Amino acid sequence: MKRLRWPRWMPIDPYILLLLGTVGLAALLPARGTGADVASGASTGAIAFLFFLYGARLSTREAMDGVRHWRLHVTVLACTFVVFPLFGLASRGLVPVFLTDPLHQGLLFLTLVPSTIQSSIAFTSIARGNVPAAICAGSFSSLVGIVVTPLLAAALLGGSGGGFSADSVVEIVLQLLVPFVAGQLLRRWIGGFVARHKKVLGLVDRGSILLVVYTAFSEGMVQGIWHQVSPVRLAGLLVVEAVLLAVMLLLTWYGAKGLGFGREDRIAIQFAGSKKSLAAGLPMASVLFGAQASLAVLPLMLFHQMQLMVCAVIAKRRSRDPEAVASEEQAAPERTAVGTGSRSG
Repeated sequence: MKRLRWPRWMPIDPYILLLLGTVGLAALLPARGTGADVASGASTGAIAFLFFLYGARLSTREAMDGVRHWRLHVTVLACTFVVFPLFGLASRGLVPVFLTDPLHQGLLFLTLVPSTIQSSIAFTSIARGNVPAAICAGSFSSLVGIVVTPLLAAALLGGSGGGFSADSVVEIVLQLLVPFVAGQLLRRWIGGFVARHKKVLGLVDRGSILLVVYTAFSEGMVQGIWHQVSPVRLAGLLVVEAVLLAVMLLLTWYGAKGLGFGREDRIAIQFAGSKKSLAAGLPMASVLFGAQASLAVLPLMLFHQMQLMVCAVIAKRRSRDPEAVASEEQAAPERTAVGTGSRSG
């Protein structure tokens, strides 16, 4: 019998199914009382450990090597932390027709989080773009986001961000930035161990995020916050996010062309500059929004899956561009010649 597979045009990430299952578990069996305190403490520890691993994994040398392509990185950072937030602010005009105030806060928060790393690299590779630039752009975005996202949230969300306050900036520094710096400082001794056990530590990464999701949505269930969201509002949110993603994909592609970037760089800019990181956004939301985190992360979760599906299709089409195919055919004889030369030598 043939194995059942998802259609290629609908590349649903299995991890998204785990996230949805975690949300369902929180809806059926939310953590209450002492259980909620235990889950909250475990979530806080998991978040700190998660960013410690980020610090231990990131090669400082690789990050510094990428500085040479500064125009590309500045373009990606501008898309992530300037253009996206401007659209988030403009979406205020959609309240209350399409969005409620809590959903708009979540949408605005979505526009403040850093870009992804893994999926940007993967899609850039599939589309035959500048992979090293995508690696550096995603890494820089994550580094900058640890500091910039809380500051933007303080400026744009203000006191409306649920549990957000000025003390949240200090808390996020202690919970996210300090562990990250500690990982960087200890990387000399533990970097090899982290590299050898990347699969196991990857499970730790994803498990930590699932714990954060369970804690956030449990608090939402106990507070009865889900009664504020109707199917019509969710549909409106999906439409708004689809338009936002489409605009950013077009802007990063044609804007990069207008700035004089070549095809490979434009691919890296499009995939790194149009996406948002679920892994970075969820821990920050749990700190910034407190009990309101469940609604705050809902737009981010929906946008994350939408960007994966759409960008997978775009990457496959980019890989079949005549320019990409011609470049691959031109490079093939050169690789063959090099291979022959090495064997004869």
